[in-house]
Amino acid sequence: MAQLILFNKPYGVLTRFTDPHGRRTLKDYIPVPHVYPAGRLDLDSEGLMLLTDSPQLATRITRPGRGWPKTYWAQVEGVPSDRALSELAGGVVLDGVPTRPAEVARLAEPTLWPRDPPIRVRLTVPTSWIALTLREGRNRQVRRMTAAVGYPTLRLVRHAVGPYTLDGLALGAYRTVEDRHGL
Repeated sequence: MAQLILFNKPYGVLTRFTDPHGRRTLKDYIPVPHVYPAGRLDLDSEGLMLLTDSPQLATRITRPGRGWPKTYWAQVEGVPSDRALSELAGGVVLDGVPTRPAEVARLAEPTLWPRDPPIRVRLTVPTSWIALTLREGRNRQVRRMTAAVGYPTLRLVRHAVGPYTLDGLALGAYRTVEDRHGL
């Protein structure tokens, strides 16, 4: 059976095991040999990452359009209108190509760990949270989608990948699970 690790990636950690510039990497948190990330999460994004020792499982998780859905919690600048949420759900054009339809919902402010460094705050502009579930993974897609509808992302946390969530997983912690969903 494939090995599967759930990891709650902190802000500022690279999603690889080495870095010639000395930045924090997965090696600083996960002392498990022969695993690699099934997908990426930007340096300035936080939350759930899956790592595995199985190329087949990694492909199943990340296959564009047919991989596991990924749910992100995005703190955005402003309070998105119903129209903006509808645009996000229907697909936003990025680089001339529409994104796949997504599931979008307003979200009460989640209870999360403090981000270090904290997000920038403008006293005259409110912030709010949305949940966005995608079935594709373009470069910086959530940030680009929310900006395209006029609500830039200030903080981005991936909450779920397929059947797995961050629930009960502390920041910087990992746990090994027995995968019954991927192969």
